Amino acid sequence: MSGGPAGDAAVELAATRRAEQRILALMAEYCDSIDRGDLDGCAALFRRGRWGIAGNLAEGEAAVRALLANVTLYDGVPLTRHLMTNVRIEAATDAGRATARSCIMVMQAVPPDFALQAIFVGTYHDSFHLDSGQWCFGERVIVPDLIGDLSRHRSDMVRA
Repeated sequence: MSGGPAGDAAVELAATRRAEQRILALMAEYCDSIDRGDLDGCAALFRRGRWGIAGNLAEGEAAVRALLANVTLYDGVPLTRHLMTNVRIEAATDAGRATARSCIMVMQAVPPDFALQAIFVGTYHDSFHLDSGQWCFGERVIVPDLIGDLSRHRSDMVRA
């Protein structure tokens, strides 16, 4: 039994809000897993998805983990903080699809000689899909805007 147009709209709005909350939690888990040094967990978020810098996307968990192998860890953590802002999520819950866009700033400090600083500023362009009732990354494309000193964050960025 339908609650009429107003009731249907309320149900749809509630479903969209739940989807947005779950997607936002997934986006945050990506940032938190890297900052915790859980690179395996981060890669697992892309089990059925693609991840990387625009123009160089890895597909699937193993390929993403291979790219994450370049992250430098200090006693198991990268000493970073990924700060995600200006998040915009558009969910089509009836189709089981969503997109998001957010700004990212990565801060890092490596005592005693690498003071706290922004090492990366960019934009995440994400797509998501429902898989067995759970929201999953379809793709995260990272678009760099400003690049600082990444030499302490990624072994492939060390300056000679």
